[in-house]
Amino acid sequence: MRVGLPRVGTTVGVGFGVLASLAPGLLPRTPTAQAVVTAVLVLLGLTAVGLGRVVVRRKGFGGVPARWRGAALVMAGAAVLVAMAQAQDWQNRLRGAMGVSAVGPWYWAQWAIGSALITGVVGGGVLGIRWVVRRLGRVRSLALLLGAGVAAQFVVVPTVVDWRKAAYASANAFVDPGLSQPISSSRSGSPVSAASWPSLGAQGRKFVTGAPAQAVRVYVGLNSAPDLNARVALVIRELERSGGLQRGNLVVTVPTGSGWIDGEAAAGLDQRFGGDVALVGLQYSEAPSWATFVFGRKAAEQSARALFDAVEQRISTLPYPPKLYVYGQSLGALGGSAIFTDDADQARRTCAVLWAGPPAGAVHRSGATILANASDPVVRWSPALLWRAPNLTGTRPDAPVPEWIPFVSFIQTSADLLGALDAPSGHGHRYGTDQGTALGSC
Repeated sequence: MRVGLPRVGTTVGVGFGVLASLAPGLLPRTPTAQAVVTAVLVLLGLTAVGLGRVVVRRKGFGGVPARWRGAALVMAGAAVLVAMAQAQDWQNRLRGAMGVSAVGPWYWAQWAIGSALITGVVGGGVLGIRWVVRRLGRVRSLALLLGAGVAAQFVVVPTVVDWRKAAYASANAFVDPGLSQPISSSRSGSPVSAASWPSLGAQGRKFVTGAPAQAVRVYVGLNSAPDLNARVALVIRELERSGGLQRGNLVVTVPTGSGWIDGEAAAGLDQRFGGDVALVGLQYSEAPSWATFVFGRKAAEQSARALFDAVEQRISTLPYPPKLYVYGQSLGALGGSAIFTDDADQARRTCAVLWAGPPAGAVHRSGATILANASDPVVRWSPALLWRAPNLTGTRPDAPVPEWIPFVSFIQTSADLLGALDAPSGHGHRYGTDQGTALGSC
């Protein structure tokens, strides 16, 4: 059977998808990650072409002559080769700035194979659905789809939700064999602590066992008490028991969605105050930060407000209260900023605050110390990227910054979110001990 050249529209859809996927991003990518981005954009391009064909046919216009197919294919192929060369140069510039090894021909071979496989599998599935529709007719196909929808609603979706909840709970309960229960009374989870070692969760156990050991570290996990009010009350008891209220400084550290408090931030805060500090954290979720950001950010805000209000009220009764600070990274920055009604309220109730990698436009910035890497997709991502360039005021240049391209920059930044924590410290969504040492003073 003779196989003809693809139609001009198909070539254009695939070509634009590949070109858009190879546009400069913020972070180095593995060939697999790049293949996924390319496949998604190629499929979007083919979808747009398919919709365009429907419109053209309904308007009665003719298609593009077949004699143009060869020329279109050659032009698209040349454009892709140029884009690949530019993408390799950009990737290696990023990697050079971040101390990551350069890419070469093998990278692009893996990318091409991966892109073709993903596109083929998904495209084949779509063609299979079209075949079913044509074979059974629209009415029967609609009935089949409705039946599948009902089954998904009552069987598949609940099963997936339960599975994901179980997976999050399992991750939260995981005990790293490299961690040992603290013995110091200044740490939650110690034998004398009211917050038991198992109840702290995976991230809480990392936090309370972190070095250096000078600071008081109080942490209460989701399983440490039955509800938010009980967990907040337990935090106050832990502060009293551990001697945290006798320290000269107290930092409310708002975790990310999974309960994680960056160990480098904790070490930096210990260094900043010479050990004369109590660090306090309260877990509000066990799901990954992106899931909590999309579906449960209110929990971050409620938890941060409840904790801060209780700490603020408790130290107000002391003759010599510690100086009060707030620190948050990413979703923790969003939750921490939500404690306050505005910039003035933030300045009035704290000595200083520091937000590391805050989501775009999500925090009170006036008077706050902001750490934001130019290569961090979290500080840039917003639906507004579709139609306008991001505001990079206050970001620190840690790597080459790509030019903004309508629509394409939104897709590229969204893709980079998935690997934001895979970058070396000081790049992407990774921050160092300056998260603590850069915290301001009263």
